[in-house]
Amino acid sequence: MQSSDRQAEAPGRGPRVLVVGGGIAGLGAAQRLCCHPAFPHLRVLEATARAGGRIRSERSFGAVVEVGAHWIHGPSQGNPVFQLAAKYGLLGEKALSEENQLIETGGHVGLPSVSYASSGGSVSPELVAEMARLFYSLIDQTREFLHAAETPAPSVGEYLKKEIRQHMAGWTEEEETKRLKLAILNNLFNVECCVSGTHSMDLVALAPFGEYTVLPGLDCTFPGGYQGLTDRIMASLPKDVMVFNKPVKTIHWDGCFKEASAPGETFPVLVECEDGGCFPAHHVVVTVPLGFLKERLDTFFEPPLPTEKAEAIRKIGFGTNNKIFLEFEEPFWQPDCQHIQVVWRDTSPLEDAAPKLQDAWFKKLVGFWVLPSFGSRSCLQGKPHTGRFTPPRTELCCPAGGRLTGSSLCGIRRHSGLSPALSSALLPQFPGPGEAGPTLSFDGQGSVGLGIWDVNVTGVSSLLSQVAGVRPGLNLS
Repeated sequence: MQSSDRQAEAPGRGPRVLVVGGGIAGLGAAQRLCCHPAFPHLRVLEATARAGGRIRSERSFGAVVEVGAHWIHGPSQGNPVFQLAAKYGLLGEKALSEENQLIETGGHVGLPSVSYASSGGSVSPELVAEMARLFYSLIDQTREFLHAAETPAPSVGEYLKKEIRQHMAGWTEEEETKRLKLAILNNLFNVECCVSGTHSMDLVALAPFGEYTVLPGLDCTFPGGYQGLTDRIMASLPKDVMVFNKPVKTIHWDGCFKEASAPGETFPVLVECEDGGCFPAHHVVVTVPLGFLKERLDTFFEPPLPTEKAEAIRKIGFGTNNKIFLEFEEPFWQPDCQHIQVVWRDTSPLEDAAPKLQDAWFKKLVGFWVLPSFGSRSCLQGKPHTGRFTPPRTELCCPAGGRLTGSSLCGIRRHSGLSPALSSALLPQFPGPGEAGPTLSFDGQGSVGLGIWDVNVTGVSSLLSQVAGVRPGLNLS
């Protein structure tokens, strides 16, 4: 979106550009702009004392624990995060191998190493695999309605439940086994809620679900921590680019502002900060979280955004993915165990009335991932998808145990237009509605997309293309 005025920058000085937000999208935009000689005057305004946003690697436990983003999903040449991580030498040999990059996962989470029922007993791996095949085949079917004139159900959840009911008619096992099958399917529903960042798959529209792009490559991690990526991007920027502890109050755009230090020059945008500081600019790239935009929409932009932009921000939804870390002195899992699935008995995706999340949020725990041993301690990362209720961050140190952490499937590269639910990771460390969420991206033609952990510079590309005949204004990237 651009200002209606075509005020030109002062000859020879180049435009002033502000990036609002120092997360991965803001840092990526700044890096791209700093590489272009047409933008010598660039600042990034970050509300907190650190850069990186939801990418945060914690080392106080004795080794790396990812408080925020954990995996690169679809690590292959089409993934900009993978390209940057490879360029900076942040990945292991296996992740960089051509073989790993060519693996087609279909966007599905791999089978667990072991599955436990809430009663304490193990669940048959064959039964888990059977239900996973059924569920993922149905998920694949949901992507086939992208260009259909009509869909058999309004939402992904309703379609899945309709198909499962039809499959149930052919189940011949005893009732206890049938209930266990439904409990496994309920776990897989919760996993998909994590992937799609939604409280319920009933909130995800079926028609646009096929817009999601799944990249090849087996998910990989950063051996030295995901934060190494943002640290390297930060190091590539000029030292005076980042301005920390500068929360923005209002972006005044489509105006004519002046600055005492630049007599005779006018700026179409003025960024007003909470501390009273003001930054005039020719261009602004906004990379704040969607939740922040929703909360501050009425006051963050002056004049208000055009109706179609405001409606897009209001209508796009996202859920909450949390992490829970459990630490034990001795692991109870086998040495080769990587993923522990949790199956809550007597749960079913076909139940209409769900219990209150405040009372049963732990039943959205879908499993735990084993983290590297920290000296004499062991750790598991658990993944609860808690929907709209966010419990406090939990770290449990048991008298005799290992470390478990619940982790979210954040970062799958999906661009979903105006789908009602989109991937995100709202961690307990950032519980407020304005503290986390995916990055909204608008290009010059008014389309809307979503950048999760990839460096989304749609607005920057539009900005670069206008250098010859610069049209000042505001870009949401």
